[in-house]
Amino acid sequence: MAQDFDGKVIIVTGGARGIGQVYSQELAKAGARVVVSDILDGEPCASGIREDGGEAFFVKADVTSEDSVKELAGAAHGRYGRIDGLVNNAGIFADVRYAPFDEITVAEWDQVMDVNVKGVWLASRAVYPYMKEQGSGKIVNIASGVPFKGIPVYVHYTVSKGAVVALTRVLARGAGKDGICVNAVAPGLTRSESLLAARGGLVDEDDVPQIQSRAIPRSQYPADIVGAVMFFLSDGADFITGQTLLVDGGSYMH
Repeated sequence: MAQDFDGKVIIVTGGARGIGQVYSQELAKAGARVVVSDILDGEPCASGIREDGGEAFFVKADVTSEDSVKELAGAAHGRYGRIDGLVNNAGIFADVRYAPFDEITVAEWDQVMDVNVKGVWLASRAVYPYMKEQGSGKIVNIASGVPFKGIPVYVHYTVSKGAVVALTRVLARGAGKDGICVNAVAPGLTRSESLLAARGGLVDEDDVPQIQSRAIPRSQYPADIVGAVMFFLSDGADFITGQTLLVDGGSYMH
């Protein structure tokens, strides 16, 4: 796996903490030059990677801002001369309020759609010219297993991740002629540090039905998702595009 990523430049949005931080760290260990991007401070993540002998730098960016993601892509290309991969990990979940669909406010709906859907589109659009020019690139969108189940208690999040699946297919069709592969990974409920910090003991309550629904009956952790993300970014996935891979221990099978 390490040989696939030697010298490759990969942007990870939402890479400062939680699952995104794990993606950043593991890609760096595999030889990638990682651009850690987040609206939060990602310098601790980037500096930690450098201290461990990897290559990374932090670019603060807001995926809901067209100008911000353009600056992100420009900074990555300006530093390294290319962009080989983008992991669209930035999203809202930990702070999403559980409520029936008729109790979600318009403001809540708009905020989730702005980050989870528009953010993926804008970031993908920002790196596209660079990938097109070099004739290659990999975009990996982080979806979720919830749209396949129709979870009713957070309709805005569920619909936003369903849109990510649809957007993945659209981008794959549109960018395939340029040598760019676009795929999605759809995790189940994942016990990340950021989720535990935001929800505390509620994560344990939410985890029980998830575990019961899985063919592999245990909790899911960030390390369970990394392999799928890295596969889609690797040379081994050069002829795979428009696909969504569920990584949830067999909770949903299709």
